[in-house]
Amino acid sequence: MIVGVLKEIKVAENRVCMTPAGVEVLREHGHEVLVETQAGVFSGFSDADYVNAGAAIAATAEEVYLSAEMVMHVKEPQPSEYALIRKGQIVFTYFHFAASEELTRAMIDSGAVCIAYETIVGSDGSLPLLTPMSEVAGRMAAQEAAKYAERTQGGRGILLGGVPGVQPATVLVLGGGTVGTHAAQMACGLGAKVYLLDTSLDRLRHLSEVMPKNCFPIMSSPATVRELVQEADVVIGAVLLHGAKAPKLVTREMLKTMKPGAVLVDVAIDQGGCFETSKPTTHSEPTFEVDGIVHYCVANMPGAVPLTSTVALTNATLPYAVKIADQGWQEVARNNSGIRAGLNVVAGKVTYAGVAEAFRIQYTDIEELLN
Repeated sequence: MIVGVLKEIKVAENRVCMTPAGVEVLREHGHEVLVETQAGVFSGFSDADYVNAGAAIAATAEEVYLSAEMVMHVKEPQPSEYALIRKGQIVFTYFHFAASEELTRAMIDSGAVCIAYETIVGSDGSLPLLTPMSEVAGRMAAQEAAKYAERTQGGRGILLGGVPGVQPATVLVLGGGTVGTHAAQMACGLGAKVYLLDTSLDRLRHLSEVMPKNCFPIMSSPATVRELVQEADVVIGAVLLHGAKAPKLVTREMLKTMKPGAVLVDVAIDQGGCFETSKPTTHSEPTFEVDGIVHYCVANMPGAVPLTSTVALTNATLPYAVKIADQGWQEVARNNSGIRAGLNVVAGKVTYAGVAEAFRIQYTDIEELLN
């Protein structure tokens, strides 16, 4: 199979979907790899690095789309790419379809086979291709919260960890999954008082055992959220519903009860956001204010740390890319339920229930397309 590695064109997205080491592995499996020129430059990989690993270099994205049977990205295809995607072509990337009806309908019209990193399921029920970027985003959430809590950045002018004789900041983390746990660990490490909310009692028991003493795992409910946002200097939204829109846990009305200059970091923005007032922002313009509350809603947070993110992403995605390339999408989907769960839009049909529900589009069971 010819596998295409595309340069990212989303604003301030500096990652690349595959390292030269990943190219070498695909070549060992007998596949050709076509890399768009300068695709890896912001992650520290030159065209020469890819050539030395056995890739060919393409001058344009058009050339990659024209030649490759499977194209890989980090972020979802941008509008300028829609017309380049061919019927039957495999597109393997983070799609987050439920957050964009425009993207969903464009991929339906393309007739492509869209395999979403974020809905592939591991044998243990985990989301293995979402996990590494969730780890990065969770850690960054605390880091960015600390930055925007500074008065010069529009925040309250508070140091998350305080100093001797001065109270630390209070951080509320909504969601005790991968993002939330890593965000809470970082905030705890900075010395903040951290409330970590989740709806699973089993998960809360685990977190109570493993988290630092300045972290307080609590059962989440609307009443608890309403109460704790009033105390919080920072709120980190870290909820995830597999392949579906995130629930709105903090309403516009709640903002009026919060401390002026408090910071909201919405890591769920890729899935529509978990704050009612959230809207996607970029690394160049990362924040905005609503009712005096600072909102940080950057939709590709790990793109700010591409050296870390690219290697972590390739470590996770490469085994799946190899399986798809070795077997073809239909054969691998028949034999691998985890990859089958990644098929979101196939041959003009929506094959993921959460996406169909988000936009009231007819759902097609993927089994109908595999027989």
